[in-house]
Amino acid sequence: MARKKEIRRQQILDVAYNLALSEGIESLTARNIAQAGDFSTQPIYLEFKNMEDLRTQVLEIISVNLKTKILQKSYTGGALIDLDLSYINFAKEHVDLFRAMFVDGKLGSAIIADTLLNLGIEKFNEEYSKYNLSEKKTKQVVMANWISATGIAALIINQVATFSEEQIVNVLKAQILDVIDNENLSQVENNPMFSTSDKE
Repeated sequence: MARKKEIRRQQILDVAYNLALSEGIESLTARNIAQAGDFSTQPIYLEFKNMEDLRTQVLEIISVNLKTKILQKSYTGGALIDLDLSYINFAKEHVDLFRAMFVDGKLGSAIIADTLLNLGIEKFNEEYSKYNLSEKKTKQVVMANWISATGIAALIINQVATFSEEQIVNVLKAQILDVIDNENLSQVENNPMFSTSDKE
């Protein structure tokens, strides 16, 4: 009996994850998940405390996949730039999920915000270790980089502008070096993007 329950729970999570990828986090209602998985809503409420519990678990799966697969592609050989390009391509391939990751101009989930920030810091240290920046300065550079990459992704998916990969790389490299050299980064720290609603 326990084995059947475990499989059922995983089936629900698989359906919910695929639905989030194709239609965004906001699509995760009991009715939508049940319809997509061709089962009733009853198993959802038996397996999860509530819909928020299910959404949190889906966000955790997305977080793991961002860290281990989606944002680990190689384009230029530069760790941070490749992370940016992976993120921009992810946004193009999963437009609804990308849009749903943001609420009122900021990341809607601390799970995703922390994943992006920590992954960015890791990749920055890998590619730009020669600058020997403090933790605070590194975080500021990475936050500014994510803001730039997100802006480029938003321009592309909203068909406001088109960029070649070379143009994107040139803009992001210049931005990273500019922020490294900039002493006053209070505007980066005050940017709401990483002030998620579930951190407040």
